[in-house]
Amino acid sequence: MRLPKAGTIEISPSILSADFAKLADEIAVIESAGLNLVHLDVMDGHFVPNITMGPPVIAKLRKYSKLVFDSHLMISEPSRYAEAFVDAGVDHITFHIETEAEPVKLIEKLHGFGVTAGICLNPETEVEAIEKVALLCDMILVMTVHPGFGGQKFMPEAAKKVERIREIVGDDIRIEVDGGINPEHASTVVSYGADTLVAGNAIFSKTDRIGAIEAIREACK
Repeated sequence: MRLPKAGTIEISPSILSADFAKLADEIAVIESAGLNLVHLDVMDGHFVPNITMGPPVIAKLRKYSKLVFDSHLMISEPSRYAEAFVDAGVDHITFHIETEAEPVKLIEKLHGFGVTAGICLNPETEVEAIEKVALLCDMILVMTVHPGFGGQKFMPEAAKKVERIREIVGDDIRIEVDGGINPEHASTVVSYGADTLVAGNAIFSKTDRIGAIEAIREACK
């Protein structure tokens, strides 16, 4: 699978908020909703104060899903571990500009592995930090919470960065937003130019997962 071409609104449910005891079942439910992506939050306990999953878990999940594995590496030294995640079956890797001294080399490395590449900036990081590499990416990820934990409050001032990034990258590169996304905030970030929405608690805290996805879809129209 490949990251969908820019131009469509995509929802990428974050399984960080799912039931880890039955991740394959949780992914099957969102796949049945007709989605194309699933968001894999990878945390190392170093760059962010939490630890989640690594390549062995992702490799197991890969056997149960045809969704695009949209992996978000919230880790130190992403270049060191990138190949392991590719081998595990991810289709897209986003890494943080704050972690990589030579982002161009890592983007080229990821493309060489046959996966799409993205770069992410934290709420405190200015857009200028990614300006020189943005056009080399397939997707830019804007954090609207501090990375490391789910369920945080949406930061509207961080979301405004989407407008400036869209000016830089034009219409052919995806802009993803992650953090506190619900139907209300989904419509806001789409109006700024985002086309890829990571939603965790807004989906997995609901008994009706499909209904929660549909509510976000409707808000984006």
